[in-house]
Amino acid sequence: MPNKILVSGRPGVGKTTLVRKVLASGVPLAGGFLTEEIRERGRRVGFRVKDVHTGAEAVLAHVDHKGGPRVGKYGVDVASFERIGVKALREALGRDGCLIIDEIGKMEMCSEAFRAAVLAALDAARPVLGTIPVFQHPFLRALPKRSDVTVVEVTVVNREALPQRLIGLLGRTDGVDS
Repeated sequence: MPNKILVSGRPGVGKTTLVRKVLASGVPLAGGFLTEEIRERGRRVGFRVKDVHTGAEAVLAHVDHKGGPRVGKYGVDVASFERIGVKALREALGRDGCLIIDEIGKMEMCSEAFRAAVLAALDAARPVLGTIPVFQHPFLRALPKRSDVTVVEVTVVNREALPQRLIGLLGRTDGVDS
């Protein structure tokens, strides 16, 4: 069974950067999505979601977004996230290669469709590379308990060595950690 790897760590430690390095290595890619900060005048004002297969993107959350759920100071645009992020994940299930889910976080979990897509990705016979925050949420607590999921914590100390380790794990089919 292909490995399902969830990278955990504190905000800003480099989870998304780690995923980008794995993607740049040429690992076979089915698709999925990345999240990116939106900055204005040096200040974070929101987050963007980007389909790694098509390049399509949309605003996931923004300080100025009205309506919908709020996570901290950000208004979450669930419809835009589902149009890009959830769609990217669902479409990736139909292709061979690694599924990318960056991130399984508070904002993304405002979407029921997203939670269902995450479970479908983890149930698929494909490698998965996802990121999860350290905060506690019932949905997140259940993921590491799955027998097919390996959680790897990224820290300032280990983040430079992790890309090669993850590339190796994603290529393995025996589920054994090296």
